[in-house]
Parts: sequence; C-alpha cells; structure tokens
Amino acid sequence: MKYLIVGLGNIGPEYAHTRHNIGFMIADELVKDLDGTFSNTRLAYYAEVGFKGRKLHVIKPTTYMNLSGKAVNYYMQELRIPIENVLVIVDDLALPLGKLRLKLQGSSAGHNGLKSIEGLCGGQGYPRLRFGISDNFGRGQQADYVLAPFDKDELPELPGLIDKSVELIKSFVTIGPAKTMTAFNQ
Repeated sequence: MKYLIVGLGNIGPEYAHTRHNIGFMIADELVKDLDGTFSNTRLAYYAEVGFKGRKLHVIKPTTYMNLSGKAVNYYMQELRIPIENVLVIVDDLALPLGKLRLKLQGSSAGHNGLKSIEGLCGGQGYPRLRFGISDNFGRGQQADYVLAPFDKDELPELPGLIDKSVELIKSFVTIGPAKTMTAFNQ
C-alpha cells in the first residue's frame, strides 16, 4: 500500500513558522520520525519513507499555497496513488488551536490551498487532516493572522500537537480512516 501525504504551506523563511505552514511542520516531523529526508524535486520537497509495510510519499508543494493542486495532481499521477490514499494536512480557522479533525471529504471552506486541490484533482473527495489554528483575529485581519507566527503562549503546546498529528497519520495508513476518526476526532 502506498500513500501520498501532503503538507500544505508556503516556501521561504518568512513563512517557516506561521500558522498557515502547520502542514509543512507536521510533514517535517513525520519524515524526521521515520528517518527520512526531503529532497527538492519537481513542484515539491519530496520524501519517501516506510512505516509498517506501507510506503509513504510525503510532499511539501513548492508552488505556494494557492497552487498546491498542481503538485498534488502531479504526484498522484506520477506515483499512481488513488485519491482515497491521499491525505492533505491543512490549517483550519474553524477549529480551536490544536483540535484535530480527520475528514474523508468536504468543501474547501474558503481555504485557497484546498480550492486548488479540488480544482485540479477531481473534486472534494480526498481525506484531509484539519489542524485547528483558531480564529483569534479582528475583522479583515484573516490573511495577517494565518501568515503570522504562533503566539508565545501557543508555542509550548505545539510540539505535542504536532506529535499527535504524526500519530494520526500513522494510524490513517495502518488501521484506516474509520478507526482513526473514532480514535482521534474529539
């Protein structure tokens, strides 16, 4: 069994520790945990790691968030991975900080990275790990909020939440989405 794990984010040091880049942070920790390394390849940073007999192809698109679908579509086709074996890791304003939600499909909810994937990969029927980043911003401040680093009071929680996300991904690829949702969706 092979899977495509997609961490969404933006490339560049100015985005490295921002809320919008939580997908990159989780992908980095997953690959590190499984003793892999990323290389810069076509449209993405790419790593291939194994876990309990499964092959995980992990990408961090270098297309910037709004064009993420280009990289996802390329790797789905190139590696012949069916849509149900693609897991997209995305920040979510509608969830409190650190709340994790595995969903098998759904709308983009206005998220430009997900809109791009929907448009280029055949719709909304792909699994996603939604990582809550909260919505603690004033009217008209959404872009500034998601592109800002996590607050100092949020930082101590982050490593544990990222580790929990990695465990969710490992569960998804081994015991499947239904049991993983039961175990992790609160």
